[in-house]
Amino acid sequence: MQQGAIHKILIANRGEIAIRIVRACKDLHIANVAIYTKPDAECLHVKVADEAYCVGDEPLKGYLDPAKIIETAKQCGADAIHPGYGFLSENYDFAKAVEDAGLILIGPKSDIILKMGNKNIARSLMKENGIPVVPGTEPLNKESMDTIKTLARRIGYPVILKSSGGGGGRGIREVWSEDELEDNYESCKREAKAFFNNDEVFMEKLIEKPRHIEFQILGDNYGNIIHLCERDCSIQRRHQKVIEIAPCPTISEDLRKRMGVAAVAAAKAVGYTNAGTIEFLLDDYNNFYFMEMNTRIQVEHGITEEVTGVDIIGRQIRIASGEILDIEQSEVKARGVAIEARITAENAWKDFAPSPGTITGYFPALGPGVRVDTHIYQDYEIPPFYDSMLAKIMVKASSYDLAVSKLERALDEFKIEGVTTTLPFLHAISKRRHFRKGFFDTSYLEERLEDILENTADEASEVVAAIAAAKLRGEQ
Repeated sequence: MQQGAIHKILIANRGEIAIRIVRACKDLHIANVAIYTKPDAECLHVKVADEAYCVGDEPLKGYLDPAKIIETAKQCGADAIHPGYGFLSENYDFAKAVEDAGLILIGPKSDIILKMGNKNIARSLMKENGIPVVPGTEPLNKESMDTIKTLARRIGYPVILKSSGGGGGRGIREVWSEDELEDNYESCKREAKAFFNNDEVFMEKLIEKPRHIEFQILGDNYGNIIHLCERDCSIQRRHQKVIEIAPCPTISEDLRKRMGVAAVAAAKAVGYTNAGTIEFLLDDYNNFYFMEMNTRIQVEHGITEEVTGVDIIGRQIRIASGEILDIEQSEVKARGVAIEARITAENAWKDFAPSPGTITGYFPALGPGVRVDTHIYQDYEIPPFYDSMLAKIMVKASSYDLAVSKLERALDEFKIEGVTTTLPFLHAISKRRHFRKGFFDTSYLEERLEDILENTADEASEVVAAIAAAKLRGEQ
């Protein structure tokens, strides 16, 4: 790493990703600064960072206040800001404000975030550069409902409505017939306005039961761009990822190569820098379509690190400091298979309702080839204000079958007491035959959810009983 390029990094995030960035900073001997709001005062990222500053009493406001974050960075002498994922990580105004303040944003330039953050602009850019996209429309906000219905018939049902500025599974509606179109269109616009302050909506052909394949991209400031292989993110619920695998266990080497070439071409089309992700939908006939580009680090980046040996967060920092990317595409090879499962504080048997509370026992899975990224610890009180993810468990083995076996063992070994978690639910998935064989697509969980929950009801009852007993002991 070029000495002196970045001296101190402020981490504009919380929880496990903030801790991951702190560790990358310490590996590179770079001073690091955490921020937190009052409810997060006891969060682990505050405890492990070199410095920590409170940015407000309200749970979310401080993490979403560009002016306050930049002011804090200047006051503590930071010369760079890492946004992590979520919050302001893909916010153009924040990125531009960081640049205008003379600070380094550890991510792509603001103009790239602007282009790729709008799905319609991204679609048009990909089409212009020969990257396959799903058949669809331009923004629909000025069209009459009769015109929208005509466009839907031309595309062919089912169709999917998407917010232009959406992400994280929000601002999406599947429409299977014309009778459903108007209500779904209006609700999609309302959700898009509420979550992204942008009610622009467009329509695409719904690719039924695709696989969701994404390629990790790295690009420096000198035009060098590579991919770090792919991840299969098809195990989803309501467009939210649950389990991810690197590399995909079922695609051919020829298809992998073609998709990788297209991913790099897509990144080059926008002049991408730093870490990002090109996401594709893959149909039953091995046709793949550009879906979107995420201009930030992904939650599931760790499994790519495990199979490639590349410290992606470290590379983000080194690229932002001005280093030339010294990895050739021919040097990138996936060694083994890694799987990530997202453990959340949710009750799967009550429609995944959030389950905040105090962790009375924490016993993470350990052993060879097991990695846990988390911000929780025994006696930590989970606040109800944020995303419900508690930990990411990652396993690595020499083959997909062995990786699934290791995942099953690790999920069974992992214990979090005091709150209801999705551990039994994830454990049930790991034991299913179709998952073990790699026979799944994005419809897998939705179609089998009831059966999976029924098969884990006994285990769930034991967990609930243990939580109730622990609470009772605390009251006595």
